Amino acid sequence: MKHALHLSLLSMILVGCASAPSPERVAGLNDDARKAAGALIQSLSGELKAAMTSGGPIGAIGVCKEKAPQIAAATMQKTGLRIKRVSTKNRNPNGVPDAWETQAQADLEKRLAAGEKPETLDMHAVVDTPEGPVFRYAKALVTQPLCLNCHGDPDKMSPDVKTRLAAEYPADKAVGYSSGMIRGVLSIRKAL
Repeated sequence: MKHALHLSLLSMILVGCASAPSPERVAGLNDDARKAAGALIQSLSGELKAAMTSGGPIGAIGVCKEKAPQIAAATMQKTGLRIKRVSTKNRNPNGVPDAWETQAQADLEKRLAAGEKPETLDMHAVVDTPEGPVFRYAKALVTQPLCLNCHGDPDKMSPDVKTRLAAEYPADKAVGYSSGMIRGVLSIRKAL
């Protein structure tokens, strides 16, 4: 009986170990997430710069609203990772962070305040969920000078931008930033 109990416990431990991802797998997923985040941010940045050149801040609003989700969808299809932009001060109603994303943004903001370089601000974890373990990754979205046209001080925004933002995002909270602040995270996840 005692031997059977030990075997049963050993079996449960081994099953638990088998379901936990290896450190190598987690490191590989982190690399994949970093690459996907970098490519997405670079693509979106290029689209925003082109829109600013051709249509000014009004054109950039359209890029963030329409093209950013398309770029994310293409990256998701290519990588198999789930990707979204979220913020504790969201503009898009679909950009409300969950508890892990909220904590990730707060942790990244602390690291920025402690002097860490903005380009290094990311983090990852394996999170247990009722459906099983999930790889989570967050990359800080740091406000660039270009972003201030639509995310800066509302008193300094052009009336046209304020009107367009009010029409597109009536519950907008994504204003009041200055250059260098974290305005949200690029959140990536993959079920393990």
